[in-house]
Amino acid sequence: MAERPEDAKRVLAKGTKQLETDRAIVTEWRFPPGGHTGWHRHGHDYVVVPITSGELAIWTGTQEVRSALATGVSYTRAAGVEHDVINPNDFEFVFIEVELKP
Repeated sequence: MAERPEDAKRVLAKGTKQLETDRAIVTEWRFPPGGHTGWHRHGHDYVVVPITSGELAIWTGTQEVRSALATGVSYTRAAGVEHDVINPNDFEFVFIEVELKP
């Protein structure tokens, strides 16, 4: 696991599963200011649809990478990605994650 000591002080983001079928899992993620997902590995290819515009910080295990996201501008990643997603903003950040089952 690639968590950092400061991560223990962070509030966890809240994931709410909205839908699951034999082909997809749809989850709404709400990050309070400074909140994070915790270190995790994605078991499926996935698509993220930002509901909020702002930055997210991604801890890769060796470095923190910041990405600017805009409402409605989606991106995708392949299964196997490992990271911790952090909200560095001073406001709640929300996105929808669609995991694609094989």
